[in-house]
Amino acid sequence: MAIKSINPSTKKVEKVFEEYSLEIVFNLIDDVQNAFQYWKETSFYERSILMKNVAKILKENKREYAKIIVTEMGKPITQAISEIEKCAWVCEYYSENAEDFLQKEYIQTDASESYIQFDPLGIIFAIMPWNFPFWQVFRFAVPALMAGNACLLKHASNVPMCALAIEKIFKDAQFPQNLFRTVLINPSDVEEIINHPKVKAVTLTGSEYAGRQVAGYCGKFLKKSVMELGGSDPFIILEDADIDLAVKTGVNARLINNGQSCIAAKRFIVVEKVYDEFEKKFVDLMSKVKVGNPMEETTELGPIAREDLLIELEYQVKNSVENGAVILCGGKRIDSESLFFEPTVLANVKKGMPAYEEEIFGPVAALIKVKDDNEAIEIANDTKYGLGASLWTNNIEKARKLARQIEAGSVFINGMVKSDPRLPFGGVKNSGYGRELSHYGIKEFVNIKTVWIR
Repeated sequence: MAIKSINPSTKKVEKVFEEYSLEIVFNLIDDVQNAFQYWKETSFYERSILMKNVAKILKENKREYAKIIVTEMGKPITQAISEIEKCAWVCEYYSENAEDFLQKEYIQTDASESYIQFDPLGIIFAIMPWNFPFWQVFRFAVPALMAGNACLLKHASNVPMCALAIEKIFKDAQFPQNLFRTVLINPSDVEEIINHPKVKAVTLTGSEYAGRQVAGYCGKFLKKSVMELGGSDPFIILEDADIDLAVKTGVNARLINNGQSCIAAKRFIVVEKVYDEFEKKFVDLMSKVKVGNPMEETTELGPIAREDLLIELEYQVKNSVENGAVILCGGKRIDSESLFFEPTVLANVKKGMPAYEEEIFGPVAALIKVKDDNEAIEIANDTKYGLGASLWTNNIEKARKLARQIEAGSVFINGMVKSDPRLPFGGVKNSGYGRELSHYGIKEFVNIKTVWIR
């Protein structure tokens, strides 16, 4: 079966690839394992030099790689360039810090000497999504490689050109042949790959449904796993918030990546005393967003990545409206022949509606009016997800207390939720488990080994 790269801006098939058979994949796994046997013995200094090579390649070719991203999933070019720059940053961060993160930890016990060391596991199998097709891969691969592991990537089927470009970057940076490999496979082959004895751990970023499937396989075959799944992040505005800054940030937080981000602000929970002001200014700014060709520098919102995703988005909006939500702006695809959807604001969003209950993957903001701070936190937590949350108030001490009550992997006070190599990233509840980035992320895929000496 062929894997097609389809440009969402034009619906044109850019390139077609043949799927890899399981025989080819298993032969590749043998090659990756052989590369790992060499790589695990290298020094942090050697690994760091090569990872800096990757950063250099990314920086020098950022526009070229950004164009591949735009072509395959429709992200505005300025955001795609920023994505590549962020990938270079994570390479530099771990090249400089991995050795310190994985230093032996000496513990005083009844032994003459006892310590904890961090050994690589082997092949890490990654199942990655299309929405940040470079960043999601580098976010797992860089710490995994710096820890001494090898990487096998199954990317989303609509971004094969990105997947192969990333493989070539590591090759061009002079990493050992086969240490990082991409496999173009059907999702039905994932279970058998996870079951392969040389695959030691699995990381997935994707939907809740995909996470349940893959986590099930990992449980069945006893493989360590990290899951970063969906989100329905609250953007909470209290009565003493800076409304103008909250509106400006909120529009960006909802529309970044064409609204297709797990940590995009999705539910705007506003205390009633400032609700009318926020609603008016928010709708006004959303209505002025420039939608268009994502290759143009001035474009702020591009297309939805795939036809099936747009159909699902249309259904969620329609169903929410049928159940009482009110469209304040937008609400439909821009024309029947395209994959562009208007920047949309829904008001009167209530429990039971898709806009309240589900992850909305597109440029649709749900406004929810609440009486006070307590109800704001109650509504924020009234979701099966728990990835990120943004809280707006000028009372920082109050914000610190409320942050403890919010059920999410991260809380950003007076700012937009984002990932940062220096901070752990991940969720709770149905948003997954485990952490990426920071010193926590690099320790997810190592053997935390106790050594006791008399």
